[in-house]
Amino acid sequence: MRPRRLRSALTVLGAAATATALAVGPAAPATAGTHGPAPAGRAATAHGLTPVTDLLAQRLLLADKVAAAKYGTDTPIDDPVREAQILDDVRARASSLGLEPDAVAAVFRDQIEANKLVQRALYARWDAHPAERPTERPDLAKEVRPALDRITTGLPAALRDTERARTAPTCGPRLATAAGWSAYTHRLDAAHLEGMGRALPSVCAAPR
Repeated sequence: MRPRRLRSALTVLGAAATATALAVGPAAPATAGTHGPAPAGRAATAHGLTPVTDLLAQRLLLADKVAAAKYGTDTPIDDPVREAQILDDVRARASSLGLEPDAVAAVFRDQIEANKLVQRALYARWDAHPAERPTERPDLAKEVRPALDRITTGLPAALRDTERARTAPTCGPRLATAAGWSAYTHRLDAAHLEGMGRALPSVCAAPR
């Protein structure tokens, strides 16, 4: 997504989330256990891009469990080795789907950074409000990795299936509208909404 288009998308994202909430009704804030979307006719506002933005929202919500597993331990939020492995994996997946490997890797790099942004926001919240700290430490191997693997498989396929919409000149505002809808249906709070904005920059692509 070009810088001008990105700025427009992020502006529209906030407006789209607000407009959707006003039209459909209030939604509860996201929590680590609130992953299900609210029922509604999402096709009306999807513009063909909610298959992507829904996966972005789902991945952002997994940051809650990752943060809960790491908080108070010596395990850092940043994991360059693991991140490099993920990007190598998605490049291979992209090639098998006929997509540009570096372009897909850029999308995943944005997801990684978005998730770290949410984790840092949660750390700051828990530091400031000890009563809100998680009482259980999730098992990353059993509770998080399978869900991440599903998204890692699904997102390249969604990028392939939405390539026409992602290369259109109107991708920026359409992506922002879809992201606003996904943010509402997945009940993203302020920290996760900021993460959604960080997750968007590389989704729109130049025409091939």
